[in-house]
Amino acid sequence: MHGYERFLPILLLVGSNIFMTFAWYGHLKYRSVPILTVIVVSWGIAFFEYLLMVPANRIGAAVYSAPQLKGMQEVITLLVFAGFSTWYLGQPLKWNHWAGFALIVVAAWLIFLE
Repeated sequence: MHGYERFLPILLLVGSNIFMTFAWYGHLKYRSVPILTVIVVSWGIAFFEYLLMVPANRIGAAVYSAPQLKGMQEVITLLVFAGFSTWYLGQPLKWNHWAGFALIVVAAWLIFLE
């Protein structure tokens, strides 16, 4: 087993989640854009998310189980979203958001216990 099988999936998941966060939430800054346009642009952005997510899971499956990959992806999603919400949307997270996210992180940690 090579070291890249352990770390490359994490890097790919971070990249894919950046694309997906923009696809799902980036349009919130542009509420005047017609919804059909937003959908088509979001699909285009999501294509790049898939280009990273699929290899992340394929490579990661050599080291991690599918539930572990999913748990990891959820934690990465929350971290990417927290930064995106604060810096791009100008909506910093409040204490209750962080508390809820922390519970999800604990759930993901439990998935890694043998």
